[in-house]
This record gives sequence, C-alpha cells and structure tokens, in this order.
Amino acid sequence: MQEILISIKLAARNLRSNIGRTILSLTGIVIGVAAVIVVLSLGAGLKNFVFGQIESFGSDIIEVEVKVPNVSKTSTQNAGGIAGGTVITTLKAKDAEEISELSNIQSWYAGIISQQLASYQRENKQLIIFGATAGVFEADEKVEIESGTIFSKEDDDNLKQVVVLGSEVKKTFFREDEAVGKMIKIKNQSYRVVGVLKERGLVGFFNFDDIIYMPLETLQKKIMGIDHIQFAIFKLKNTEFTNMTVSEATAIMRDRHDIDDPDDDDFAVSSIEEFRVILDKVFLIINILLLALTSISLVVGGVGIMNVMYVSITERTAEIGLRKAVGAKKSDVLKQFLFESIFLTLLGGIIGIGFGLALSWFATYAVSRLGIVVEFQIEANSLLIAGIFSLITGIVFGLYPARKGADLSPMEALRKE
Repeated sequence: MQEILISIKLAARNLRSNIGRTILSLTGIVIGVAAVIVVLSLGAGLKNFVFGQIESFGSDIIEVEVKVPNVSKTSTQNAGGIAGGTVITTLKAKDAEEISELSNIQSWYAGIISQQLASYQRENKQLIIFGATAGVFEADEKVEIESGTIFSKEDDDNLKQVVVLGSEVKKTFFREDEAVGKMIKIKNQSYRVVGVLKERGLVGFFNFDDIIYMPLETLQKKIMGIDHIQFAIFKLKNTEFTNMTVSEATAIMRDRHDIDDPDDDDFAVSSIEEFRVILDKVFLIINILLLALTSISLVVGGVGIMNVMYVSITERTAEIGLRKAVGAKKSDVLKQFLFESIFLTLLGGIIGIGFGLALSWFATYAVSRLGIVVEFQIEANSLLIAGIFSLITGIVFGLYPARKGADLSPMEALRKE
C-alpha cells in the first residue's frame, strides 16, 4: 500500500510540473467523454420523447393497419413499400366493425388520411383531411370539442358534407369570427363546419391542430373515390388481455381475407406495448452505433496520452535509472507511469462529464426555444459508462509506454542521459 501511495504522489507531482503538456493531453479525453455524455443523453431524451408521443394516444389501444404481404410488419420493405406508394386496398371499414364486436373492445374508429386544398373566401390552404368514423371522438381522448358538435354515424352513413376543424385551421380561415355553421370548400365542394376542436399541439411531428376531420365515407366516396381504409384504432377495456385481443383480431382478419398462411397477411395488428419493445431495440442499436462513433475521439485522446507518456519517459530516463539504481523495482516504475496515465484520463473524464452535462442542458434549452419539448436526460448509467471509458483509455494507452519505461535497465538509462 505504501508503494502505491508513493507512486501516486510521484505521478501527481510530475503532472503538476508540466501543466501545459497535461492540459494538451486532457483535451482529447475531455472531448471524447463529453461526446459520450451528450450522445447518451440525446438517446435517452429522444427515446422518452417518442414514447411520450406514442402514449399520448393511450396505452390501452391496438391498431390494425395495412401491410405489404410476404414481409414482416416491422421490416424496411414494408415501411418502404407503403411510403413508396404501394397501395393496399383490402382493409375495409367492415373489417374494423367485426373486430369491434370483440368483448374487450370499448370503442373504435376506422380512418384514412388525404391531403386536399381547402378554402374559405379568399383564403386557400393545403391541409390534411382526416376521414374517420364517428367513434374517433370517443376512442381518441385527446380529441376535444371547443365549440359546436361532432359528426355522427348517421352523417357518415348518409355521406353528409360536414367537417370539424382543428384549432389552427379555424384561426387561418375565420380568425376570431365564429366558424360553426359557415361553409368552406374542399376540392371545389362545399362543406359545413359543425365543430371546432380544442388546441392539441404536436404529436411527434404531426400537428393535430392543422387538420380537418370529416366523416370517413364522405372522404372516401366524394373526394378520394375509394372504398378502403388505411387503419383502424381500438380502445381496450382491459389491457391485461391485450395479447389475447390482438390474437382474436388477427384471426378475424385472416378469416375475412381468406388467408391461411400468415406470410400472406395484408394487414398488421399491433399494440402500444409492441411499439415500445420495437423502439427499445431500435434505440439500443442507435446508442451502440453512436457510442462506437464517439469512442473514436477517446481513441484519439488515448493516442495523445500515449505520445505524451513516451516524451515523458524519454525526458526522465535519468530519473528512471537513478530510481532503479537505489533499489526501485520494475513494478514501481511501471505503476508510477501507469498512474500518471490513469490520472490524466480520470481528470479528463471528470472535466468531460461536467462539459457534457453543460452541453446537454444547453441542447435542451435550444430545442425548447424551437417549440419542441425534448429533455436531454442524464442517466446514472451514462455517467458510469463515461467514467469507465476514460479509465480504460488510461490503462490501455498508458500501459505500453509505462512498460517501456519500466524495462529500462539502470545502466542503460544513466548512459543515455
């Protein structure tokens, strides 16, 4: 123990005697550790943000949506196919109606989304039109009426040309005037405003205040000329039976679509919990990749420390020879130089953690100024990982030059001097 304390004191004294070199050596480690902290806090913040946005729809829902056959519902082929314009027309509102008869379904709605030009007097705007069955106002608890009323099932069945406006759409077209009872035009057809929604804000990057709700069949028949839907949402009575309900819904869909082989599914039934598991895996992979990238800066910092240690050993060959001549063992010299390297990286780690915390706080503030509520959270494991990374860097990059110094014989060291 006494030998270790002596080695620590000698290492600390040498670092203090070469402040300029010490600061230069610390820079790479500080940057690397700060990068680790920022990356991990970014990952945690985005993960919690995404989870929060998903759960804003409720944790007690399942969704049936269209899927490209013969590929996994979570695959890039499915996502790319749907985004790339592959149209699946086999999902119908009748499918959703039959699923809604399951004992664990409380409420539901079927929907499809379109983008159309809407206008009022001289004001024109390209808007998202959300076609949905009347159950949307019950199944989605975040949809609240500010004024007027909602459209009914009878409005949907009779293809009534009525709409409910998001709060921003109302402000765009009517400013402070009353909107209920007025007529707007969508695709050169007149639609009567029956209600205006309360402000909801962004969910993810989708602004629910800047859309128009319309009866599903009205949108299908009078604007889009189709009879299929894109998705259906079901609110559950009891989340303990989520998996069972998903299985029952899947069986109904396969029976209605005459599907015997699961690979031929042209639909996907998913729960919020499934989305959480998938996102957990996605963010884990992203964090690993980002850590691998940020570790490059730690490697660069470690190489800098190794070079500094080599220079230090070259300058102190006489000291090494003298210490060995008066009885210092090889292990004593090894520990002294290894401790110097570890001190450097640990000190750089502490400063880097502080710097990373400051950057994370600043990033949270900057993003909030843009109107996006994302908190770059610092978790205990990120501090631990940063500390371990800096310690390992000191050991790995300090060990080789320390061994080179320890291997010098007293005669060779003194003769070089």
